[in-house]
Amino acid sequence: MNVMNNVIIVNKESFEKKKAEFKKGGQSKIHILTDFDRTLTKAFSKGKKVPSFISKLRNGNYISKEYSEKANELYNKYHSIEISQNIDTKEKSAKMLEWWTSHYRLLVKSGLNREIIERAVDDMIKDKDITLREKAREFLKLLDEKNIPLVIISSSGLGNALTDFLEKQNSLFNNIHFIGNTLEFDEKGKFIGIKDNKIIHILNKNEAGLKDTTIYKQIKERKNILLLGDSLADLKMLEGADYLNFIKIGFFNYPDEENLEDFKKNFDIIITGDGGFDSINKLMKEILE
Repeated sequence: MNVMNNVIIVNKESFEKKKAEFKKGGQSKIHILTDFDRTLTKAFSKGKKVPSFISKLRNGNYISKEYSEKANELYNKYHSIEISQNIDTKEKSAKMLEWWTSHYRLLVKSGLNREIIERAVDDMIKDKDITLREKAREFLKLLDEKNIPLVIISSSGLGNALTDFLEKQNSLFNNIHFIGNTLEFDEKGKFIGIKDNKIIHILNKNEAGLKDTTIYKQIKERKNILLLGDSLADLKMLEGADYLNFIKIGFFNYPDEENLEDFKKNFDIIITGDGGFDSINKLMKEILE
């Protein structure tokens, strides 16, 4: 195991072999699969865990007191199931779908609209509740310059907020494709439901259906995959992918909640301490040189 500052290379020999295969295939054979929250963005701000977009909405004064109360009731009912280590994955997945179906119905009933989402995103940026990791924009820009597709598969409850945020950071490049909970609105900008009624949560990222998307034609022959995530659940993104080689990079954000040894068994590179993209950018430049 090789450790440099906050970067752990779990098996140097295996990693070097994978890197050589990526280099041999060249940029035309590479695509990126990544999570968004606390992967492209930092996990902490001002010493506290950053809130998700949906928690900002749930706990703020954006919709109504009644919405906040009912949304928090749902959170209190289902979050303990989400983090439980003692519930069968299939059962837990069904409960997550139940949770988000109920929450989206509540959002429709409560009058969520485009303006509310934009205001919440603006507030999160202003309050520094959400920031890109250091050098993450350089990573996104490099991929765009090299025409390497980057697919964000996110279980965020407000998928549109992610793309709004990237746009406001001048980082929504043409090579970026989003698979997640895309909110649909009527002609007046009122939220009416999730696109295709396809709800993605933390446990079903493998069901995101890459083969059903327009981006699939671009990536199906790009079988060297760099995967970025901040949880073991993010590894499910690979389950729907056809690949020859992969390099898995994990951001180890919460030592009190996550087991580093489990990360070492599943990721090739681990970035600790809410670190940035320096080592990832270095890796990409070595592969592409």
